Amino acid sequence: MADTPRGAGEPLVRLPLHDRHLAAGARMAPFAGWEMPLQYAGILAEHEAVRSHAGLFDVSHMGRVRVRGDDAAARIRRATSYDVRREPPGGAHYALYCTEGGGIADDIMVYRIDHARWLVVHNAANAAAGYERLRAVAGDAAEEVTRDTVMLAIQGPRAIVAVRHVLGGAIDALATRTCAEVAWQGGTVFVARTGYTGEDGMECIADRERGAALWDSFVAAGVPPVGLGARDTLRLEAALPLHGHDITADTNPYEAGLGWAVTLDDGEPFTGRPALQRLAATAAERRLGHLRLTGRGVPRAGYAVLDPSTGGRAIATLTSGAYSPTLRAGIGMGYLPRHRAAVGTALAIEIRGQRVAAEVVPRPFYRRPQ
Repeated sequence: MADTPRGAGEPLVRLPLHDRHLAAGARMAPFAGWEMPLQYAGILAEHEAVRSHAGLFDVSHMGRVRVRGDDAAARIRRATSYDVRREPPGGAHYALYCTEGGGIADDIMVYRIDHARWLVVHNAANAAAGYERLRAVAGDAAEEVTRDTVMLAIQGPRAIVAVRHVLGGAIDALATRTCAEVAWQGGTVFVARTGYTGEDGMECIADRERGAALWDSFVAAGVPPVGLGARDTLRLEAALPLHGHDITADTNPYEAGLGWAVTLDDGEPFTGRPALQRLAATAAERRLGHLRLTGRGVPRAGYAVLDPSTGGRAIATLTSGAYSPTLRAGIGMGYLPRHRAAVGTALAIEIRGQRVAAEVVPRPFYRRPQ
């Protein structure tokens, strides 16, 4: 989901609900070629709303591709790292697109609506490439529907209550990482119990008209809108990687802690499989580590990670970093040498010319109460 520059003079794409965001007081900003709401009431207030109650996100910039056909599962499998054929109807699973060298070209969500209908959701910056990847294996059975639909995420401890209030009791059967189509206002809404915040919640996709009505209904139910700023601090607290920062074509699933999203025991060919088999057979030389500041400061992506045991030598660079409103401490992620990645290892982060003490901590930084 990294921001990608547009060509000179090329306008940003506006969300179908653009006017509603402006009416809600959104501060807009460019992101991956889209004009997106960065914040409304403020990043801190929005972050805390999601952790304590619920928040409403417009994530319509995410790429959405439908794939149909009795052989759709086998075709999608040839494009992705995970054997999606194992998913039952109504299932959802995280997966990767990999490069020939085993790097991560994108991380995606794959939803099996029923036997012959699938939905694949891409990061916005990679949406066009993801669509072409699916077209290469599925041809005309792959249909790009991003501009024709609205995608909303309702996240937080009270999110399910809010969705039930709007869509009714049909959503009660949805367990974590499952999906279904729900009848609403004379049509259907795709609903999945998934998200990107570390909280329980649901993601909803509908045509543009019903998507606007959904937004209005959630706002009327008291769910405040949340922008990209809080979405980033929420996902970082949950230690969820951001493509283009924490995972890229130059990082592989095993060093990123995503080996569970790779299936190698089915013998099915897919892009990157030979390289991934080699990588899986050896221990990664570095690992995506999770750092919490024990001193004061706000870590940012690009800051150096220092090793006090070697006199402060730089051993890594943060891929993500922010102040955690929940933990009230600076947190960050970065690829650490294997021998310095163990939980409890004392390190430091260089912040504006100063060394600030930090410690390697378990993943995630925040885990929602059960």
